[in-house]
Amino acid sequence: MSSVNRNRPRRSCMAVPGSSQKFIDKARTLPADQVFLDLEDACAPLAKPGARKTIVAALNEGGWEGKTRVVRVNDWTTEWTYRDVVDVVEGAGANLDCIMLPKVQTAEQIVALDLLLTQIEKTVGLDIGRIGIEAQIENALGLTNVNAIAAASPRVETIIFGPADFMASINMKSLVVGEQPPGYDVGDAYHHILMSILMAARAYDKQAIDGPYLQIKDVDGFKRVAGRSAALGFDGKWVLHPGQLDAANDTFSPAQQDYDHAENILDAYDWYTSEAGGARGAAMLGDEMIDEASRKMALVIVGKGRAAGMERGDRWSPPES
Repeated sequence: MSSVNRNRPRRSCMAVPGSSQKFIDKARTLPADQVFLDLEDACAPLAKPGARKTIVAALNEGGWEGKTRVVRVNDWTTEWTYRDVVDVVEGAGANLDCIMLPKVQTAEQIVALDLLLTQIEKTVGLDIGRIGIEAQIENALGLTNVNAIAAASPRVETIIFGPADFMASINMKSLVVGEQPPGYDVGDAYHHILMSILMAARAYDKQAIDGPYLQIKDVDGFKRVAGRSAALGFDGKWVLHPGQLDAANDTFSPAQQDYDHAENILDAYDWYTSEAGGARGAAMLGDEMIDEASRKMALVIVGKGRAAGMERGDRWSPPES
């Protein structure tokens, strides 16, 4: 199995119809961490064969520097899945980072995709295991099996919440994707779903990605919904329109003050636990006590900030002796 980075930045995951050359060309110029070229819902059945060719050409033409390159294929219950995977990976596997599999319901569906990818990699001479898998949870059965899905293959990089299909699958009384259903006024109707996905992702060292917000002109609504999953610890969110990109990148990046503070915690803790700092297990950073747990929490914020390319401002210095 190839050793690859399974924790790529994914603050913003831009959805692009695989059948639209215009949208594909535009996506190359946008500041999205990830772009996924879609063969599923964004492609009409008659357009899928042509879209495969368009996607292969787009991936091989390049211009995706700094972006994670993903293709969403159709789900295993359709007649298109195997040809999606074979055509795209045989044609452009060297220029592809991940395959996204929608409507995942069981671990066996991940295993099947893993086996197919391995066969193609062996056949065309690609590094075995380099191409990752993104698993999209879109119904009740998928959620009940989410832990097994996350553990099904070392290729799995992300667990994604697919809200529209999920809402339909459980008969949720709402037509506005991501918003609270009318009449539900005692909390967050999506909390159990989001936490279940997040726990499975963290238990198996995967990323957790929130799904789309379909009201593309309501940027404030996007920020509100994105802020909910970001607060829990999600790594990013789908973006359907360029107007949502800045909001996604900002929401899933630490605030500058928090990033600087986290870097300072790491520096201070390293110094205080050293011989020069007195080899202490706990110490004071201003009015705050820091210890090993503080270091672990700071590592999360620092990791997100560094992945986002943030530059450090305020710096801590050891006290003068």
